[in-house]
Amino acid sequence: MGASSEHVVLLRAVNVGGTAKLPMAELRRLLEGVGCADVRTYVQSGNAVVRAPARVAASLPARLGDAIEGALGFRPAVIVRSAEAWREVAAAHPFDGEGVEPKLLNVAFLAEAPAAGRALDPARSPGDRALVRGREVYLYYPHGSGRSKLDNGYLERALGTASTMRNWRTVGALAALLSA
Repeated sequence: MGASSEHVVLLRAVNVGGTAKLPMAELRRLLEGVGCADVRTYVQSGNAVVRAPARVAASLPARLGDAIEGALGFRPAVIVRSAEAWREVAAAHPFDGEGVEPKLLNVAFLAEAPAAGRALDPARSPGDRALVRGREVYLYYPHGSGRSKLDNGYLERALGTASTMRNWRTVGALAALLSA
């Protein structure tokens, strides 16, 4: 079966604006049903830390998506990161500096690294900053994310892959849920 290790599981656009409702107790049940153990959720927006063998973790985007669709009738994007990969992201935000409020920092987690030739338009949202690094996009919204044109929909279209965004506080809270 293989040794289990920890992973962070992120769902895109659940429990937002009264649509795609997924109680966290149901998410825990569904995660256990697809082979995860020691499931812990954080807030109501589709964040979980789980223990799973590598083969189960690799199949989570498809298997959990199928399980949610079968149980609830909608299919969110499911993005998974190993504990090690999550800790690397949480270690430092490239735009975190003196005077930067953490609430203005976000990370978009991509299902896949963007294909060659895919890029963000640096002039799309003046004042905002974005840095694509592997399967993450680090974002700084000096005027708040609600005013930015660098939203999930744009990131997905520009980079050609599913994306889900988390604020810097949530990134840190999920890192804290991982075992030491």
